Amino acid sequence: MLTLGIDPGTAIMGFGFVESVGSRLIARAYGSVTTSPKARMQDRLMKLYDNLDALIKEYKPDIMGIEQLFFQRNATTAIPVGQARGVVLLAAAKNNVDIVEYTPLQVKQSVTGYGKADKKQVIYMVTKILNLKEPPTPDDTADALAVAICATHSTRGGFFQ
Repeated sequence: MLTLGIDPGTAIMGFGFVESVGSRLIARAYGSVTTSPKARMQDRLMKLYDNLDALIKEYKPDIMGIEQLFFQRNATTAIPVGQARGVVLLAAAKNNVDIVEYTPLQVKQSVTGYGKADKKQVIYMVTKILNLKEPPTPDDTADALAVAICATHSTRGGFFQ
């Protein structure tokens, strides 16, 4: 099973493809798509969509995991993230890829065993679980891989939670 994990954002959208091979998880591809803050929002969203659509067509994931929108203090930062999530949902729908969503707490719990783990712990465990030579950067990429690991763990039996 090949899972695509997404960490949505309009400035940086992290992505990570994780394949389940027996009891092992293997990172097949990962990175991030960046957009210029000087570009019009519609152009930034189009770039995110076009890149994600191309990745989905190239790798053909079985499922896509995405972090649920979560914000504590600043609702204005939630709006662009929500727009990026919309683009991700659209790309999944256009390519007929099922989506599973997880809270940040669920992702951290799945990857580190502790739902309130910090970024360093998540990056460390993603690197170890996927046997990467070096930690993935930027943080958005590591977060996307963590989402893919979480989605793979929870859907391995062929069911969606």
